[in-house]
Amino acid sequence: MTVPHLRGAGIHNLYHPGAETAASGASHPARYLFHDYAGIVHSRTESRGKATRLEAPMIRAVLKTNTGQDAQLHCMGERIPALIGAAGIRALKQEGDHATPTGLLPLRRVLYRADRVPPPACRLPVEPLAPGDGWCDDPAHADYNRPVALPHPARHERLWRDDDVYNIVIVLGYNDAPPVPGRGSAIFLHLQSPDGRPTEGCIALRESDLRRLLAAGLTEIEVPEPG
Repeated sequence: MTVPHLRGAGIHNLYHPGAETAASGASHPARYLFHDYAGIVHSRTESRGKATRLEAPMIRAVLKTNTGQDAQLHCMGERIPALIGAAGIRALKQEGDHATPTGLLPLRRVLYRADRVPPPACRLPVEPLAPGDGWCDDPAHADYNRPVALPHPARHERLWRDDDVYNIVIVLGYNDAPPVPGRGSAIFLHLQSPDGRPTEGCIALRESDLRRLLAAGLTEIEVPEPG
C-alpha cells in the first residue's frame, strides 16, 4: 500500500499501534495513522513488528563542523560522527546545491523498511515505507517538498531505494511550513552509505548511533551557521 497523496505545509502524524488488537484482544497488524495540516486522516497496516513509542525526554543535538568532512552531532555529552552535504553547511540553501541547511530542524516522523529492519524505538510517529513512496523535489510543482505517491508527473525522489541508506529515514522539518520553491527539499536524517560519501544535503549517521539517539529521545537538530 502506498502513501496517499498528502497535501499541506509540513506533516504532523498520529501513531496508533494495534488499536484493534488492544480493543478486541485479537491478533491484527499494527495500524499507522497520519494526517496532514488539513486534518485528513490516512492509515496503513504493517504486519512486521510494532514500533515502540517511548516517553523519553526530548533531546536536541547540535551539528558542528569545521571542514565539512569532520561533522559531528554533539548530544548528551557525546560527539557522534556524521556525514553532511558535499557542499558543507549553508544558510541560504538552494535546490540541488548539495548543502546541508542551517537552522533548528525538528524530527517530524520516522520511516523505515519493514522488509529489512525492525522499527526503531523512539518518541516520534513511525511508518513503514512502501514501494510507491516518493518525495517531490521539483520547485515548479505544487507538491514541492512533500511526500507523493508514485508514479508522479513531477521530478521526485524514490524513497524505496535499492541501497540501505533509507532503511531508517527521518523527515526533518526544513522548508515545509510552507515550502518555498527552490529553497531545498527532501532534507532527511538517514543512514550512512558504506563508503562514507557525503550526502546531497541530508545528515547521515551509523545505524547504531541513529537508533541509540532516537531511543534516547532525539527530537530536533540545531545546525548553526558556519564560522
